[in-house]
Amino acid sequence: MRELSIKIKIADREYPMTVKAEEEERVRRAGKLINERLKSYREKFGIDDKQDLLSMVAFDAIVDRFGVEENLQSNDESVLNKIKSIEHLINQAI
Repeated sequence: MRELSIKIKIADREYPMTVKAEEEERVRRAGKLINERLKSYREKFGIDDKQDLLSMVAFDAIVDRFGVEENLQSNDESVLNKIKSIEHLINQAI
């Protein structure tokens, strides 16, 4: 796998990193989203302290992740219930 050396700018600081070529786009999108959220919080709450802004972005990212995980778990349970229902119907037909 080919690795690339890139720089991602977050909150006016550049972070050099080495990423797999297939991950480059995802890493760049993540950096862009972080900067967009920083800007949004700065405008919305009038906060200029970068550490406070980064903390808020990190907190929201974890809350978002928990929501996604809960949705996935709920979907998994729903699929499992449907499979059990189909198995039951098949067993009745046999």
